[in-house]
Amino acid sequence: MLRASIETSGTEFDLQTAMGAGTGDGGIKSGQNLADFAEAITLRDADRVASLRQVLAGELGVAAMVDAAAVASGFHGFVRVADSTGAPPAGASGGKVTMEFREELGINEFYGADHH
Repeated sequence: MLRASIETSGTEFDLQTAMGAGTGDGGIKSGQNLADFAEAITLRDADRVASLRQVLAGELGVAAMVDAAAVASGFHGFVRVADSTGAPPAGASGGKVTMEFREELGINEFYGADHH
């Protein structure tokens, strides 16, 4: 989904920053705050989520903040469902995810991670 969004939007941004390897917004409006928000949701840090929710509503508007919360929560849920069913990572995107893209994103590191 990320790759398709990149290709259709025509927006330039630093993918490494989006994956946490860079600094700043990575060319995305409020990018760092969005990344921090998604991380706080994943870590179930209610105080940080509440604080960043206010920041994002101020920077992007309430509707965009709600969209960001829905997307972050959805992805967090998808991973938990896939992990719990034992879905193999090789089946991601119908096998269309290239090894180079997986390495660039650091995806291979996630599958062996200990999820709590």
